[in-house]
Amino acid sequence: MKNWIITTFAGLAFLAAGGAASAQTIKLGTLAPKGSPWFENLQDMAADWGEASNGRIKVRIYPGGSIGDERDMVRKMQIGQLQGAVLTAEGLSIIVPEILALQLPMIFKTDGEIDYVRDALKPELEAMFEARGYKILNWGDIGWVRLFSREPVVVMDDLRRQKLFTWAGDPELAEGYKIQGLKVVPLPVPEIFSGLQSGLIDALYAAPVAALSYQWFGLANHMTELKVLKLIGATVVTHKTWNKINPEVRDDVVAAAVEAGDNSREKIRNFEDEAIRVMQEHGLTIHAVTDEQADAWEASSRASWAVYTKSIVPAELVVRVEALRDEYRKQQATTN
Repeated sequence: MKNWIITTFAGLAFLAAGGAASAQTIKLGTLAPKGSPWFENLQDMAADWGEASNGRIKVRIYPGGSIGDERDMVRKMQIGQLQGAVLTAEGLSIIVPEILALQLPMIFKTDGEIDYVRDALKPELEAMFEARGYKILNWGDIGWVRLFSREPVVVMDDLRRQKLFTWAGDPELAEGYKIQGLKVVPLPVPEIFSGLQSGLIDALYAAPVAALSYQWFGLANHMTELKVLKLIGATVVTHKTWNKINPEVRDDVVAAAVEAGDNSREKIRNFEDEAIRVMQEHGLTIHAVTDEQADAWEASSRASWAVYTKSIVPAELVVRVEALRDEYRKQQATTN
């Protein structure tokens, strides 16, 4: 009887310890504001994680840059204050600079091109994140970046007369703009709105859904109709966090994350034109560019690539990206 009691209590203690150890709160940071498509998909993913783990994984989301810019989020993951984040390529590049090979201005023209190239390089890129202590759970899109400004911009000289936002802590991006003769003002993303209000900045590159969600377009109410780049993003968690997740539910966690990423990407692509229409109804003016003007923008943008290939992105990786893009274009030309 005595042995039975000892064994029973030992078993209960083991189960209690196991249950406590397996309960996990994952703090996720994101620049996505509440109510945005990205935030809504993140909430869905968090609910799915809870369901897959029988409530043992709880996700606490910090939206809208409430805990800082993406550079702050990466730093907080490194010291354990955050377990994960939904990052744009700007934040991802702090961990794996090679990601910027997919973000060179004017390198892509269609969704199909970037999907094809990203899918081809995905295993290699994800391995780079693994090697640096992070697990990629999904990939997503922020949208096609356009220029929003206080005054109309059609040619580069128009932009040179305005003060352009650049990400704080990204000297290469600032240098790339300066090569094009632009005046830049570094700011964290959460300070863009106040920067526009105060006149500290006059223009910024942003995806339309972001410009609408953050209400930047109300102050920078001119948009240049030129797709500069397709800003991408991903959900990442630290290896320490990933290793704490019960191996039996990891596949479900990844599946829920991938589904959220796919849904977000589809939603953003479908909503982008609608976002532009809504902004037009509220005072946004769109300025078209001619083919000749677009070529001039592309030539100026390509001049900035040297900043990245000089020290950040291997030149051979850019060559591969362009080769894959051209391969896709050739396939499309053949089928069409």
